[in-house]
Amino acid sequence: MQSLENHFLIAMPSLQDPFFKHTVTYICEHNEDGAMGLVVNHPIDVTVGELLDKIEIDNDKSASAAAEQVFAGGPVHTDRGFVLHTPKPGYSSSQELSSDIMITTSKDVLASLTSSARPESFLITLGYAGWERGQLERELLENSWLVIEADPAIIFNTPPEQRWEKAVQMLGIDATQLSSQAGHA
Repeated sequence: MQSLENHFLIAMPSLQDPFFKHTVTYICEHNEDGAMGLVVNHPIDVTVGELLDKIEIDNDKSASAAAEQVFAGGPVHTDRGFVLHTPKPGYSSSQELSSDIMITTSKDVLASLTSSARPESFLITLGYAGWERGQLERELLENSWLVIEADPAIIFNTPPEQRWEKAVQMLGIDATQLSSQAGHA
């Protein structure tokens, strides 16, 4: 089995699940036990500053980071937060996912987000997408997803509403040419 860690799953037009329709999911972990990823293009109606207020973390409302959107990372454990960010060591619960992307789940990263100590770029999600053993592989065989190596520029530098189309373009495909019909040749 080839791991899809540090890859994007790009939802095919035929994938009609309301949570995953037109999503780009960054795969954080993929092994024989299953997979875990974060949807990176579904902003919710909560800003970073509002989220930090809600969980009682002091923050600087004048910082541009306070106005950034929080994202729905997936339908599992929507009460848990995950921060994808550019490399910045020193947080109590971080994992390097690639040379360009880390994930942190500890509150210390949240406390830094509106200060000069924050990572250069970040994205907060609430919840995650999870697949049990063999489930993602079945979905790939059903043509539910396109797969491509992740590009940090799509996560951190592309407006959310353009991430799906930009990810499809990385494959050399015109998104308007994708069929909503699944099949095998």
